[in-house]
Amino acid sequence: MKGNARSAHESDLPAGLGAPAQRALAGAGITRLEQLAAMGEDEIKRLHGIGPKALGKLRDALAAKGLSFASKNQK
Repeated sequence: MKGNARSAHESDLPAGLGAPAQRALAGAGITRLEQLAAMGEDEIKRLHGIGPKALGKLRDALAAKGLSFASKNQK
């Protein structure tokens, strides 16, 4: 089994994310879209390495799974 096959099971984040965004999410311990859905978009924006392009890709990936960022009133 190759390393990429194992990674695909551990993370369902979009493959097209840039390296800075990947590092920012990994540094925050985020490897799954469900973890992103529990967080507010403003919280993710504050991570160093997450820019508008990465945020759009994350938003699209969440929507494809029927998820979205948590609203400000949710915790």
